[in-house]
Amino acid sequence: MSAASLLSTSSRAVARAAQQSNILAAAAAAPAARAFSTSLAANKEVKNVTVFGAGLMGAGIAQVLAHKANINVVLADVTDSALANGKKIISSSLTRVFKKSNPNDDPAKLSEPILARISTTTDAGAAVANADVVIEAIIENVKIKRDLFKFVDGKKKSGAILASNTSSLSVSDIAEAVSDKSTFAGFHAFNPVPQMKLIEVVRTKQTSDESFDTLMELARRMGKVPVACVDSPGFIVNRLLVPYMFEAIRLVERNEATVEDVDTAMKLGAGYPMGPFELSDLVGLDTLSHIARGWREQRVQTGEISAESVAESSLLEKLVKEGKLGRKSGAGFYDYSKK
Repeated sequence: MSAASLLSTSSRAVARAAQQSNILAAAAAAPAARAFSTSLAANKEVKNVTVFGAGLMGAGIAQVLAHKANINVVLADVTDSALANGKKIISSSLTRVFKKSNPNDDPAKLSEPILARISTTTDAGAAVANADVVIEAIIENVKIKRDLFKFVDGKKKSGAILASNTSSLSVSDIAEAVSDKSTFAGFHAFNPVPQMKLIEVVRTKQTSDESFDTLMELARRMGKVPVACVDSPGFIVNRLLVPYMFEAIRLVERNEATVEDVDTAMKLGAGYPMGPFELSDLVGLDTLSHIARGWREQRVQTGEISAESVAESSLLEKLVKEGKLGRKSGAGFYDYSKK
């Protein structure tokens, strides 16, 4: 099967797909028995990483790998235009970084050696031929992710570690596509990747110590703070964040508070940098709806998530139907057209 046939469904959706940009401060994970063993002696050496998906998340991960970890990166997507857009995202981001950190230097020159470490391709097989780690950052759809990993599994070199950047899907479900599940884990970065310090490293019941430890160390090399997670719905951040956002929406639906007052209360009373509605608009209301719908369909019946915590919201669905998706569309819970 060709790379194009595997990735074509995702290329059109990457820009609007669930590119979760959750805002939460990182904290070091507490040790939890053998499940979170981090014996650095078991780490694989990582010199080459392939990233699938040249959208905001994939481009951000590629940038940080090349910039902070000095790793050679292959950025793969289905079309040359998607890859060109990904390189543009990276170049613009590096320019902003260097204008701030090195105001007297030419950001283009400072960016050159970093960009030189990032190659691009539409050939999925060639993309993974030399990869020590493969990270997928495409659309939040289990079937599409499985199809990609099934293809990659037959092309990767022996022992390569496979990781999904999913923010809301079961890592174990995605891993069903590969033959050696001990090499599979979650590697959930946060948007914008160059700024956000957290990476959730998600261990399934079959993930090996070596694979898990290698990804934990890779996150550190990227300048991030990794936290160890088990493969439960939403891992840590979204597991807490999504129900919090939905409860805020229900307060407004019950006419118990206004959007503005809820945000003000949480910022001034709880010390949060953003209120839940500001954050929802930043994440994307379609993304929030997508995550909650997936949990209702797959996780409530297993008892992993309570039905009440992600019950369908008429207000949220109305806004999504109207195309009011938050900041990216110019309106959501707030109107950004004049800001």
